[in-house]
Amino acid sequence: MQEPRIVIEDGLDARVAAIVEPVIADLGYRLVRVKISAANGCTLQIMAERPDGTMTVDDCEEISRAVSPALDVDDPINRAYHLEVSSPGIDRPLVRESDFVRWSGHEAKVEMSVPQDGRKRFRGVITGVEGGAAVLRLSDAPEGTPNPVLLPLGEIGEARLVLTDDLIRAALKAEKAALAARGIDADDLDDEDTEFEYEHDNDDDEDDDGDGSGSSGDRAN
Repeated sequence: MQEPRIVIEDGLDARVAAIVEPVIADLGYRLVRVKISAANGCTLQIMAERPDGTMTVDDCEEISRAVSPALDVDDPINRAYHLEVSSPGIDRPLVRESDFVRWSGHEAKVEMSVPQDGRKRFRGVITGVEGGAAVLRLSDAPEGTPNPVLLPLGEIGEARLVLTDDLIRAALKAEKAALAARGIDADDLDDEDTEFEYEHDNDDDEDDDGDGSGSSGDRAN
C-alpha cells in the first residue's frame, strides 16, 4: 500500500485526483498533486513521480496515456482542456511525511490550514519529523518564541521546497543515483523536459452545452 498524501486537493481538483490516483498507483507511480488552472483556456496539471523520486518524459507519457481514458469515462471537466503530466520539479511540493524526511536539511515554505499560535505561514529549514509533526527551524522566529517549531502534518495546507543552490545540487545528485539504479544514464536525459501534454476537446460544442469532453485528434466520445 502506498504512503498516503497529507496535503490533498479540494473541490474539482479532488474529484479528478480520486479518478487518476488509482490509475497512477497501478502503474507504480505516486501522485503528487492535481491542479486545474485557466492556463491555455483550461489546463489540468498532474504532478507524479516514481517512489525513488525520479520522473522521465517517457514516464509522463505513460501516465498521460493511462489516465486519459479514465478521465473520458468519468468526464469530471465539462469543457475542453489541456492535460499536462509533469515531474514535481526541484522546488517541489511536499505532500507526504516521507517528503519532509527525505528533504531534511533544506529550506521550505509551509502554509498551515489551521493557525499555529496565531500564525499560518512559516519558512525555515526542515530538520525532520517528530511525533506526527514537521520540524522547522525558522529564519524569522521572534525573540523568545520556540524555534524550531513543530507543525502538525495533518494541519498543513501547502508546503514546498525553496529553490537554493544546495537544493539544486542535492536534487540532481539524488536523481542521478536513482536513475543509475534503474540502469538509466542521467546524461542522456539532460535535454528532456519532464512534462507531457495532451489535449482534450469537446467535439460537440455546436450541438450541446459542453458537458462532454474527448481527446483531440482521432479520439472522441
